[in-house]
Amino acid sequence: MISELWDLRVDRIVSGLKEGKRSDQRKIDEVRKIEISRDVSKNADGAARVKMGNTEVVAGVKFVVGQPYPDSPAEGSISVGMELLPMSSSEFEFGPPSPNAIEVSRVIDRGIRESKTMDFKDLCIVEGEKVLVGFVDIYSINHDGNLFDAGAIAGISALLNAKLPKVEDGEIVKGEYAGKLPLKFKPILNTFAKIGNTIIADPILEEEKAMSARFSVSVTEDNNIAAMQKGLAGSFKISEIDAAIDTALKNSKQIRKLL
Repeated sequence: MISELWDLRVDRIVSGLKEGKRSDQRKIDEVRKIEISRDVSKNADGAARVKMGNTEVVAGVKFVVGQPYPDSPAEGSISVGMELLPMSSSEFEFGPPSPNAIEVSRVIDRGIRESKTMDFKDLCIVEGEKVLVGFVDIYSINHDGNLFDAGAIAGISALLNAKLPKVEDGEIVKGEYAGKLPLKFKPILNTFAKIGNTIIADPILEEEKAMSARFSVSVTEDNNIAAMQKGLAGSFKISEIDAAIDTALKNSKQIRKLL
């Protein structure tokens, strides 16, 4: 019965897009309304809650002392993880990270890391011995499509709000901070869905059910492309990718004003 209902919704989505209409009345290149709340956690070093339409996520940043990688002894690091909570969708289950969760995490992580938004040398404590490692944990609260962009916005918002812990004798001083985490850029991830021959921005859940291919691109305020990811079995024409990137650059400027 559930499968049949989705089939009916998909048929409606496809029919509407043939006439240039989306089910929520948005334009083809328009993203949903975005709301960002900060300081939503007293225990995190930085946190943010993001609502993108009916999709909602929470992100928290926590720094710990760790060892540097052998090929970068004077640099700390970050790690992004997305947890798809069953409370946000009946499609998600408790247990090890699903392939979907891993993909979302990696796309968000790559967009932040490859944008060079932070100098990892700022996280060095003792070269070759101790560095700060930042964990950006993102949790889905309600899933109505495009957890990629919602999660990425929450992640960069939490980092912009993050404070570096004070370190003495190689250990973190609990409850004390050395200042804000310095960031150079504000990368914004933009995800597009291909449904039939139409490319739409920021797909909602029922549009995701209808899409044959997905394209995500992370861009910075100096119009550089930090990372790209293509998903699913469908394909894009070069002209479609170029148009999506142009839309991403345009939409990112508006989203960035909210950070």
